[in-house]
Amino acid sequence: MDWFLSLLNTLLIFGGALMILVFVHELGHFLAAKFFGMRVERFSIGFPPRIWGFQKGDTDYCIGATPLGGYVKISGMIDESMDTEHLDKEPEEWEYRSKPVWQRIITITAGVIFNMILAFVIYFGMTYTNGKSVLPIQETAGIYVPETSILHEIGFETGDKIVGVNGQQVTYFNELVSASELTADNLSYTVIRNGQEMNVPVASNYLDSLQTRGFLDVAYMYPSKISSVPAGRPAAEAGLQAGDQIVSANGDSVLYWIQLVEIIQNADSAINFGVMRGDSLFYASITPDPETKTIGIASPSLQTLGIETIDYGFFESIGEGYNQTIEQTVGILQGFARMITGDISVTQNLGGPIAIASITREATDQAGWIGFWNITALLSITLAIINILPIPALDGGHLVFLLYEGITRREPSEKVRMVAQQIGFFLMIGLFIFVMFNDAFRYFGL
Repeated sequence: MDWFLSLLNTLLIFGGALMILVFVHELGHFLAAKFFGMRVERFSIGFPPRIWGFQKGDTDYCIGATPLGGYVKISGMIDESMDTEHLDKEPEEWEYRSKPVWQRIITITAGVIFNMILAFVIYFGMTYTNGKSVLPIQETAGIYVPETSILHEIGFETGDKIVGVNGQQVTYFNELVSASELTADNLSYTVIRNGQEMNVPVASNYLDSLQTRGFLDVAYMYPSKISSVPAGRPAAEAGLQAGDQIVSANGDSVLYWIQLVEIIQNADSAINFGVMRGDSLFYASITPDPETKTIGIASPSLQTLGIETIDYGFFESIGEGYNQTIEQTVGILQGFARMITGDISVTQNLGGPIAIASITREATDQAGWIGFWNITALLSITLAIINILPIPALDGGHLVFLLYEGITRREPSEKVRMVAQQIGFFLMIGLFIFVMFNDAFRYFGL
């Protein structure tokens, strides 16, 4: 029963985010079409069959049974409905095809524009109401690099103090792992090693491993401060509490969480831990569970590590909202480019509905409404970018034909547009099947 409730919760959260994205996208097309005097026959959230709706004026406002998108049907436009009845008649003044090219371009790109505006509004709103959460880079300590880690393979060494990424000096941990930096060409980090500044390049063949092998996780850079201690485990029985910081093990200094994990996993007997609680130091002898090689402590949370909040005024929030929108857009575009060039795996990085639903649920579980709105903004940008790709059946495919018409002063034939629309439709069906199977293999091991 628990798994069913969890699944239902995931679907509701994902469905809520998807409904917002689709509604805003289609609203862009709808408002632009109406503004230029085009007749909108249907405004649908979800694809057919139609399960509910109402008629107002010329427009049927409805909800479809297939909740994976939506559409606005504009009179006189060849779209996914494959409606060709109007082609044998002279264009009417309210039809899409009778309007100037520039008006049709605005109408066809309005959905993408509205999705980008939505992302900006979300980032602006969250910044203005909640500020921006950042984790300062520690002033003194460097990083801990186990010999089995990807950091060691790349060329980092224990004690390296990371001070920059891609040639830019940074202040906060967030900046080291931002999407736009990780997907940039020639990714590299600036470190201070033995008092000397040097550059550590990250080869493109490591990019796929960054998200699976714990690249620059806080565990490698921050102290072993416990966020929670489950009852009944060895640590709890020894008296450890949330907020305690383990500073030594069997007399050796412990500076990092990943260092502590390594010590516990390699131990064959009881470990004598030095523990700081506030300003007091005490010792606790704890024997790791022989089967799991754990003692029952949870890794540091952002709150236990001293996360800070930067507050912004109204106009400052506008600038920060814009910066976050641009940063995520650049990261997504660079990620797509890396997939095309083969630097990162398509199967590992391209997600479908299952992956998106899972990510949305995880973001909401970890950060509540802030997590939900963060992932909704990110998905809105992703939807905008995908829709503007020059693929028939997408907004970008229509835009290519309009640009051709604007340049040559000659409209592509109806036959060409119909064939292109059908090809695009089958391409999208094929892509959907691929990502669904890819998700199934990745999440369920099928």
